[in-house]
Amino acid sequence: MTDKTSPRPLNVLVMAAGLGTRMKSKRAKVLHELGGAPMIAHVVRAAQALEPRRILVIVGHQAEEVERAVLAEIGELAGFVIQAEQRGTGDAVESARNQLEDSDSLVLVLSGDVPMIRVDTLRKLIEHHGSTDAACTILSVRLENPTGYGRIIRDESDAFQKIVEQRDATDEQRQVKEINSGIYCFEAKELFQALRKLEPKNDQREYYLTDVPEIILTRGGAVTVFVHTEPREVYGINTRAELAEFENLMRRSAIRRLMTDCGVTFIDPAHAYISSEAQIGRDSIIHPNVTIEGKAIIGEGCVIRAGVRITNSRLGDGVVVKDHSVIVDSDIEANCSVGPFAHLRMNAILEEKATVGNFVEVKKSRLKRGTKAMHLTYLGDATIGERTNIGAGTVTCNFDGKNKHETIIEDDVKVGSDTMLVAPVRVGARSVTGAGSVVTKDVPPDTLVAGVPAEVKKRLK
Repeated sequence: MTDKTSPRPLNVLVMAAGLGTRMKSKRAKVLHELGGAPMIAHVVRAAQALEPRRILVIVGHQAEEVERAVLAEIGELAGFVIQAEQRGTGDAVESARNQLEDSDSLVLVLSGDVPMIRVDTLRKLIEHHGSTDAACTILSVRLENPTGYGRIIRDESDAFQKIVEQRDATDEQRQVKEINSGIYCFEAKELFQALRKLEPKNDQREYYLTDVPEIILTRGGAVTVFVHTEPREVYGINTRAELAEFENLMRRSAIRRLMTDCGVTFIDPAHAYISSEAQIGRDSIIHPNVTIEGKAIIGEGCVIRAGVRITNSRLGDGVVVKDHSVIVDSDIEANCSVGPFAHLRMNAILEEKATVGNFVEVKKSRLKRGTKAMHLTYLGDATIGERTNIGAGTVTCNFDGKNKHETIIEDDVKVGSDTMLVAPVRVGARSVTGAGSVVTKDVPPDTLVAGVPAEVKKRLK
């Protein structure tokens, strides 16, 4: 008997090799996005929170793309096993024999298409397994309509007997409402010993992992069932319609959490699209048709107007983002104003009280405290000092056909409307450019320049 009084090493095995034919897609099912991240990312994120020794992902269809998605989420904790042929879930687990068979550990088996499973639920499953001295513990739920799921069959004493898949079940067995979630906790050595006895005795001629608990029973091992009360957590996503339903469920859950726990106002919750990873501060107001994706962080007292999209960006307190602006991978400090119809991307940074207005694009640039670019402007690869005013129609001409170059504008500069700044170029502090100037060389501080190309017209001090 295994000593379970001390913490056991845990390995997690995630099955993600399937084609997902019901998605009607060229893309692997587990790569379809839910809440702004691939399905598989949600599963391995939950697994990572359990602090396992290793997370092994069984890959097959589009293996390289699945591996990239997993590595982007959990990094070096992940390992990968190839299932060369699609011969069933038992064969998928068998693929990991060399990595896990000799480990004195628990093996938690998850499915890459069950993205709503909660960390707390998995912890309770593992605790239940440890408290029963079982070789296998199955997570089950009871459904009013269990069609399509494998049934948990119990004996007269209510003990686990076997799992029967829907297609192989009798009419009587199909009346059973307790279903197998596809989530298991095994003793590693018991699992791989049982897999040696697995045979494809079913209509599909596949090796079912669902047969392994019964094999363990016949070998004298104990099998227990942990009955969970939240069916939605264990639903698999197999079609685009189901994906849309889960997207809506996740979105509504995120919005409800932000309203009740964080004090955020949603003008029209039914028409806001919010990532489950988003953080939004107290007294912020979110208008209709706003999309907040990824790990966005929005401070307190912000106003996000209609049609805005914010992705993987940070907004400080008191930021106003006006209608139909797009902010991606950028950082906006407190009390800034953005938009309407502005576009910030590629690590754009706005320091406190900076303003970016109508039809202004900021790419890989920093606008320092109090600086304004109000109209029809492109600022790329630029550093702009404090209290500078960028006139309408200004362009930093950062690309010479081969390379990108930097523009530096110092403090208290007034850049006239329709100025072209041909990088690399520096505009000194307190300087002024005349309207329509083409600046091709550095401008000294305290200087007025104008013309095509711009020349010094006078000293300002």
